[in-house]
Amino acid sequence: VGAFYTPKLVIMDPNVLRTLPPREFRSGIYEIIKYGMIGDAPLFRFLEQKMERLLLRDPAVLDFVIQRSANQKARVVSSDERESGLREILNFGHTFAHALESVTRYRTYLHGEAVAWGMVAAAQLAVETKMLSARDAGRLINLIERVGPLPAWPKVAPARLISAMQADKKTRAGRLRFVLPERIGVVRCGVEADANLLAKTLRECALPRRRK
Repeated sequence: VGAFYTPKLVIMDPNVLRTLPPREFRSGIYEIIKYGMIGDAPLFRFLEQKMERLLLRDPAVLDFVIQRSANQKARVVSSDERESGLREILNFGHTFAHALESVTRYRTYLHGEAVAWGMVAAAQLAVETKMLSARDAGRLINLIERVGPLPAWPKVAPARLISAMQADKKTRAGRLRFVLPERIGVVRCGVEADANLLAKTLRECALPRRRK
């Protein structure tokens, strides 16, 4: 409803996660990877080292990643409560994700799965625009693939996805703006992408080699 209220207390019980089906649990992990990419390189490295234990819901690993993710969210939101600048980094991967959810009528992807694909697409676009090294993009994509299978990229034309992206809240005067990674732990907001490079990125994401 557009209201902003700062919580007085946040309570987290990792035991509740044991009630989640595997796919729902994996969906949440993709968002944790996002926090590593947007501002916590040590968290990202931890995930690279401990992913198998996290997938097994190891209590010590869960405690660590939950606290790091919550601290990251609190840092960003407290610095930009009304989403006028820094808070945009929380939308890393989401411009693509929302388009994927829209064109599939919210019947194909859990939100975290769409975000995972969105991060893959954002990384590939960043490589195309020479912002991100192929090595760091490979690390991100490899970590996402280690989490588990994703529903396939939809069989839709890039133009249709780009049209769906126009509804994204970061769009300004009809111009798409993306949160793109510069390296592990650092992203840049408000990046406008060349239309041809964007379409090329969307076609590459649809290649069978990216399907699980």
